[in-house]
Amino acid sequence: MSDTYRALLLSTGIFFIGGLLSLLIARLAKQILGRFTASTKSETDDFILEIFVRTIKPLGWITSASIAWTILPINEELNNAVLGVFKLLFLLIVVRFINKLSLKLIQRWAIRIDDPAVSTMLRSLSPMIRATIWCIGFVFYLQNMGVQMAAIWALLSAGGIGAGLALKEPVQEFFEYITILLDKPFQNGQFIHIDDVWATVERVGVRSTRLRSINGEIIVMSNSALTNGIISNYTEMEYRRITHKIGVVYHTPRHILEKIPGIVNSIIELTDDAIFDRCHFVSFEESNLCFEIVYFVPTNDYVRAMIAQQNINLGIIKSFEEEKIEFAFPTQTVNIVSS
Repeated sequence: MSDTYRALLLSTGIFFIGGLLSLLIARLAKQILGRFTASTKSETDDFILEIFVRTIKPLGWITSASIAWTILPINEELNNAVLGVFKLLFLLIVVRFINKLSLKLIQRWAIRIDDPAVSTMLRSLSPMIRATIWCIGFVFYLQNMGVQMAAIWALLSAGGIGAGLALKEPVQEFFEYITILLDKPFQNGQFIHIDDVWATVERVGVRSTRLRSINGEIIVMSNSALTNGIISNYTEMEYRRITHKIGVVYHTPRHILEKIPGIVNSIIELTDDAIFDRCHFVSFEESNLCFEIVYFVPTNDYVRAMIAQQNINLGIIKSFEEEKIEFAFPTQTVNIVSS
């Protein structure tokens, strides 16, 4: 029996024995690990076990085929070319396994967080993660094949610097987008105020955010402008603190001045969506005796707060008419402080 014939028989035997071993290992892994996944009752664990078993089989066949090929008396150039193909197939299977595993873990994390904004961000990052894993695998393959990586690393570094300069603003906006999703200064549907803009958030995008102003027009602001500005989020308010001053004429009798805090208190207490805090005679102004009124409206609805304030103002006017109390021009305009 010639050496070539013996090498061919040995190569064939190794190929089939290695393939059968991979099938046996896959079956044993499924049985042993299957008991563990059955106890956890998790779909993610079942998925990981399934792709692990599916990966073992082709990896075993490729490994046994590459070992069997090295036994054959083939010239070195052809041998290296075929081994390069085996390595490439091995790499493709491993990278696909890592991609599926990482994406499934990301999906599981997103479900556990139970936050639509963060889940959207994680899903948007999935293509980037997949591409990164493929690039790392490809570089590893080139290095394993003996390719000189110094020139390639230099080219990638130069390209990375150029891309970084060219994409500086888009990349910055993307990270500001991630900041908004994680920090949550506002969310879709919330009413905010920033830089003299009063608007409702319609959509947070990767580069910019769409706002619907109180006048009805669409306002598009960059994410960096939003994160660097001072944002007042009125949707998160639990109550509004409303402070304003009224003035009465100087010839108002003292006993009437003493009655004004009680009058205001009774009006506010009878008003829905309003809680009385205080009313005091605070100062002698140039043209009036000044009273300061403070009350709370427990709502984040601006319209409801304005309705409550209107009812209180109308009630004060009615009560002052009944008590013959004359208004004087106030020295300070209405000041609404929201908390």
